[in-house]
Amino acid sequence: MRSVTLVLAFALAATVSTAPRALAQGADDSGATRLTLVSAHVSLEGTSNVHDYTASTTAVRLEGIEVGGASTGDLLDDVLQPGALTAFEIVIAAASLASPREAIDKNMHKALKVEEFPDIRFRLRAFEPAGGTYQASGWLTIAGVEQEVTLDVRVQRTGTTLAVEGETELLMTDFGVTPPRAMLGMIRTNPRVQLRVTVWLRALTAERAGGSA
Repeated sequence: MRSVTLVLAFALAATVSTAPRALAQGADDSGATRLTLVSAHVSLEGTSNVHDYTASTTAVRLEGIEVGGASTGDLLDDVLQPGALTAFEIVIAAASLASPREAIDKNMHKALKVEEFPDIRFRLRAFEPAGGTYQASGWLTIAGVEQEVTLDVRVQRTGTTLAVEGETELLMTDFGVTPPRAMLGMIRTNPRVQLRVTVWLRALTAERAGGSA
């Protein structure tokens, strides 16, 4: 059977405030540091017994993010400290996934049960270093079914931007999703998928964020 690749490149035009540790010592909060996620894009690529297919969306929202622990004085470095990223949750509008082939959209949305379960959701449990890379574990909800997953993560920093890319293998059937079929079952997709998530994080002070609005 051919493998199916699910590629999710998450980049969100959303700004999240995180209070710097100095605030606990009475500093003015006008210097609060913010994490900004930019350049949103989500894509789904796969294969069937007949042809490859793709679907994509930018309809992704950030539900929450929280950084804890001791500060290094650099918020992007703080995010990468063991146990520092204590909360991170994103939501994808399942029905917004669209491909150049309308027939694929219809079957894909039906398989994902988008009318009953409009959101695909990932909620972080832990983000930890793992031998030069990182692992992110958490709960992924698809079609109303929640499963715990672990993503192998790579990070790359360029100035004030941190690129985080994670991937893991999934079985659609683990989420109660029947692999889509078409043409009276003649076209069949593989239930095994590869999930890849890319997130671009940027750290800004409150004054700088306000000036760039």
